[in-house]
Amino acid sequence: MSVATCDTAVYWRHLNGNLTSSVGGDMDSFEISAIFSTMPARLYAAWTDPELHAEFTGGQATGVAEVGAEFTAWDGYISGRYVNLIENQRIEQSWRTADFVPEQQNSVLVIEFAAVPAGCEVKIRHSQIPVGQGSRYQQGWVDFYFDPLSQWLAGQAT
Repeated sequence: MSVATCDTAVYWRHLNGNLTSSVGGDMDSFEISAIFSTMPARLYAAWTDPELHAEFTGGQATGVAEVGAEFTAWDGYISGRYVNLIENQRIEQSWRTADFVPEQQNSVLVIEFAAVPAGCEVKIRHSQIPVGQGSRYQQGWVDFYFDPLSQWLAGQAT
């Protein structure tokens, strides 16, 4: 387990397992998680409320958290549809970026929020990613979500 600090917020980052390719080698998948010093409801809201999402990422977000509803993030670079929602516990999305070729199916993104003694564990399982793109998205979750989210939470605490 590694510890990263961003101003006054501290979170622990786990890279669980390795990037894997499916049988046939045409899809990548990975799992990544982090523990934040806050409650699941706060993190669920940050992911599903476009205004909060824009606050912590710095990019415009759109959509409403309803099954079947479309969403965008990072000024339209990310788009998709909500597939399943369990408030404060789980978000499942059909997810893609502008880097996917048009005929490429959306990937599957599952974000789970679980209360733990240190706060909230956020677990991301990302699958059906075009082969060769998985490692970039795995690092992207750290650089463009976990790190800015930690900084945003630190700013909210002051």
